[in-house]
Amino acid sequence: MTADFDDKLPDALKTVSTRPLFVVHLPVHQTYDLAVTPMTHRKVGMVAAGTFAGARLSGEVLDGGNDWQCLRADGALTLDVRLLLRATDGGLIAMRYVGMRHGSGDVLARIDRGEVIDPSTYYFRSLVQFETSAPQHDWLNRIYAVGVGHRLPDGPTYSLFEVL
Repeated sequence: MTADFDDKLPDALKTVSTRPLFVVHLPVHQTYDLAVTPMTHRKVGMVAAGTFAGARLSGEVLDGGNDWQCLRADGALTLDVRLLLRATDGGLIAMRYVGMRHGSGDVLARIDRGEVIDPSTYYFRSLVQFETSAPQHDWLNRIYAVGVGHRLPDGPTYSLFEVL
């Protein structure tokens, strides 16, 4: 893109604004390795009960979510995750996200061994959508969120940000 073209764009198209939504921790209590299938190297993680907390929304992650992972030939791990949240007011919220984690071979091997690695040394991002019938959380049906992840030995923690 040339500077001239960029200069003609409205300010709203030059940057992406976000605001904090919540932090969520997702303990993974079991991972099944299907090994190499005709499509990919597939793993499925079973997500246990967890928690999420933020200024506008907090509660618990209900047990039973799952994380369908593809280990790509280039070493990147892609995620397809579905969870059920219960807000502190009782509202049920479906949360779905796709994500990607990649980094140097050494860093990824250390994560796989259960070591806690500085999250700035690898890429771990997610794109999040919500679905709810709870009137007090209806606004979630009309937003996207992005997550920045950190892999801990028992599962990931994400800081989620509403995309404005």
